[in-house]
Amino acid sequence: MILDDFVQFDAHGLYCKYGNFYIDPVHPVDKAVISHAHADHAVAGNREVWCTAGTQAFMQLRYAKNAGRIFNIVTYRQPFNIGGVDITFISAGHMLGSAQILMAYKGKTYLYTGDFKLQPDATCDPLEWVKADVLITESTFANPATQHPDPVAEISKLNDIKINILLGAYGLGKSQRLIRLINDHAPQKTVLVHHRIMPLNSVYEKAGFSLGKHQLYNRKLMKNQEDYVYIVPPFTFDSYIRAKDVKRLFASGWKNLQVNSQDTLYISDHADWNDILEMINQVRPQQVWTLHGDGKHLREHFNDTLFVKLLN
Repeated sequence: MILDDFVQFDAHGLYCKYGNFYIDPVHPVDKAVISHAHADHAVAGNREVWCTAGTQAFMQLRYAKNAGRIFNIVTYRQPFNIGGVDITFISAGHMLGSAQILMAYKGKTYLYTGDFKLQPDATCDPLEWVKADVLITESTFANPATQHPDPVAEISKLNDIKINILLGAYGLGKSQRLIRLINDHAPQKTVLVHHRIMPLNSVYEKAGFSLGKHQLYNRKLMKNQEDYVYIVPPFTFDSYIRAKDVKRLFASGWKNLQVNSQDTLYISDHADWNDILEMINQVRPQQVWTLHGDGKHLREHFNDTLFVKLLN
């Protein structure tokens, strides 16, 4: 029997009372199973953490001594148990180290996707399919109106821009993917990287994911028009709102983050509507539970053919 209360939100985040642990807690807890290292999923200060090696590396880089007291490093497909719940990490394709969390308890399986994507990405392991009785899926872009374009076609737009480009992107995950995409599909561009992004790049390189040519930003370089693409995190991008002699772009799946209506760059690291439907098709769950977004469109889409519960 599927347990309707297998996971529920409380003040600290998504809690599994049957194993007495949290999944991607929003505040420090005693036991945390963490899907990936983005700050909205991986907070500092947990007593004991279960995660992949990539997630640990980013957490320790970001939080230093506060990353967590005890780390249990688990590889993909390596089973472990917390409080009687059998758990396995499955690659999520979102970023380096990202994992879906497959939980088995009393004959039923519950798959928490975390953030995931189906689009190919040379900077992380691809998403892997697995069957489950309950799919607990992110619904960031769970809207039929949202369909992400081909990332190669999007990054190839840079080839038509003949002045230097100021490219805003989230520092962890997105920036590294962009560096690789630019090297592969706009190789005449020279990639300059903000100093806060460079240490994150080193983690990728040490993990065996080559990003391609890039170098630390130099102000003198950007004064020349030499096909430079300067990748900066959001706070820096916003501070350069009056930057001259550059084309300002922000790489995101969100329409409101596109800064030039004539030069958009829709590159997302999340699943869009069709991807979520494909996830459901591959997992073949009896029930779908949604979180990290709005699941009402999925509920309407499946109507009475599949039970959809909105967790948040």
